Amino acid sequence: MSFSYVGKVIRLKRILRDGKAVVFAFDHGVEHGPRDFPPEHIDPSAILKKVVDAGVNAIMMLPGMASLTHDIWANKVALIVKITSKTNLRPEEQRFLQSTFGYVEDAVALGADAIAATVYWGSQFEDSMLNQWFAIREAAERYGLPCLQLSYPRGPSIKNMYDVEVVKYGVRAAVESGADLIKTYYTGSRESFAEVVRVAAGIPVLMSGGPLREKPIEFLQDVKNVMDAGARGVVVGRNVFQSKNPGGMIRAIMAIVHEGREPEEVIRFVE
Repeated sequence: MSFSYVGKVIRLKRILRDGKAVVFAFDHGVEHGPRDFPPEHIDPSAILKKVVDAGVNAIMMLPGMASLTHDIWANKVALIVKITSKTNLRPEEQRFLQSTFGYVEDAVALGADAIAATVYWGSQFEDSMLNQWFAIREAAERYGLPCLQLSYPRGPSIKNMYDVEVVKYGVRAAVESGADLIKTYYTGSRESFAEVVRVAAGIPVLMSGGPLREKPIEFLQDVKNVMDAGARGVVVGRNVFQSKNPGGMIRAIMAIVHEGREPEEVIRFVE
């Protein structure tokens, strides 16, 4: 048994503590810009303190933000360092391409428990992102770091990126490209997401939280549906940091993911 295999198993258990995880996504400052954040959360420390205090399992951040906020998350939650990203300032025709935002060695230096990178399956830049992904995966393997693939079917030829057949295709591609964890889109129902989970062939699937839902209970119902479908958790950003009660939202999501509670039971944490 190799040292790197043991390291990967140990680090995965730090994230999936009981086989399940709630991950707070905090890469939106680059992907969407500061306007994604309400005024009270422009300071990253403000939202991170609330999320960490609420007991989230892991935080996914770019290297610069991880370094800036280490006094908040260190030794309290697992860290997933995302080392690809892109801005919406670039020309629209190039927005289906992820750029390098750090290196595996940066994540190791920061004490990360996993690496994250995005692949836009179906993009005209798919080949470039695959080369990037395999270089990341090879380096991460040497250090015993699991790799979370943000498996996003997205490109000019994809009419509906939430279509179950499209999402399943992206998940199958993530499995075939060696992902240890897969983050992907919610397909709209428990039944359809169960098909997505089956395609993953045992690789843990985490739901991407997506845009802010109008009512918190609607998002909590989404979380319940994907957990009932066999998902291993969620990666959530906007439905937390744009919430009027981020800590309460994390506690409600945690109760559904780890305890199997019903949305109607846990909405009291948010309201």
